[in-house]
Amino acid sequence: MKSKFILTLLASAVFASGCSSLPRTGKLEPRRGDEIVAAGKFFHTGTPVVLWLDPGGYDAYRTERRFAPIEKSDWSNSCAEIKTLTTPNRYGLRQKSLTTNEIERVRGGGWDLPLLQSVVDQFVLHFDVCGTSRTCFLVLQDHRDLSVHFMLDVDGTIYQTLDLKERAWHATTSNDRSIGVEIANIGAYPANGKNAFGQWYETNAAGEVSLIFPQRLGDGGIRTTNFTGHPARREPVRGLVQGEDLVQFDYTPEQYAALTKLTASLCNIFPKLKCQYPVDAAGKLIPRKLADEDLKNYHGVLGHYHIQKNKNDPGPALDWERLIGGAQKLLAEQAPRPPALSPRAASQLAK
Repeated sequence: MKSKFILTLLASAVFASGCSSLPRTGKLEPRRGDEIVAAGKFFHTGTPVVLWLDPGGYDAYRTERRFAPIEKSDWSNSCAEIKTLTTPNRYGLRQKSLTTNEIERVRGGGWDLPLLQSVVDQFVLHFDVCGTSRTCFLVLQDHRDLSVHFMLDVDGTIYQTLDLKERAWHATTSNDRSIGVEIANIGAYPANGKNAFGQWYETNAAGEVSLIFPQRLGDGGIRTTNFTGHPARREPVRGLVQGEDLVQFDYTPEQYAALTKLTASLCNIFPKLKCQYPVDAAGKLIPRKLADEDLKNYHGVLGHYHIQKNKNDPGPALDWERLIGGAQKLLAEQAPRPPALSPRAASQLAK
């Protein structure tokens, strides 16, 4: 009888200690505000991220138009008013490389991270030709059957619209294997042709270039109060893309900083996604569509123009070495380091 009493006390003690380690029911678990979501898991990036779950976020899971009057935003009214909308879904299932059993397992959304890591091996960069992320989402969600995982605004704010497990519709043949980002920028134009730069940029007496918004956009929906953007380089950047001579204003330093951290984060999360960009035998950027076989075998960061001949984004202005070199540096700084050796052990190892 005595031993039974002691066992009961021990069981009670174990139960009590176990309960004390559990979070209190209903306890709020705040996020830092730099997380991205992959297969339902949160990963830190070190830069501000607004999720589709957050106030002010952009939700590509919704079927209604985001900016239409609410009483006319439902799908039946939307497809009647906007003839370019043909389906209520703007995304799909990554299934090209999956087995029949795997498709059945994840078709309801139940991806696990290892399976997603086995699928994703490309990160595709676009410019949005909209100038702001708010306008970009308006075009994608309210007017076109398109989606993208991330949008990067001029102030460096990243918006995630879908879990990375989803097959966003942004890069045709690479959709099943890729993650996409639309970078806010008005785009590239023929070097000797018309452009929209006068509506988006102004230069002061000192030669400093500032980003401005056309009056129709109001404040542009920029999240940073009183933000004034400046391209990373004063002069428009000229270069060949798909063999065409183009000119484009550079992205903002805030965009480079955020995109560098996002790129490093994605390369950390997805082992098959290499922190590199397409180069030729001399190590120079390839500014055109990759050959089909090369694209099939490519694992890394690339532009929309590397996938489709009729695209020129992210344009000649993107500083690939600044972006990828910066991401590589971040990855190297975060890499696990071997334990420090004593002088004697180090000398033995050197022999």
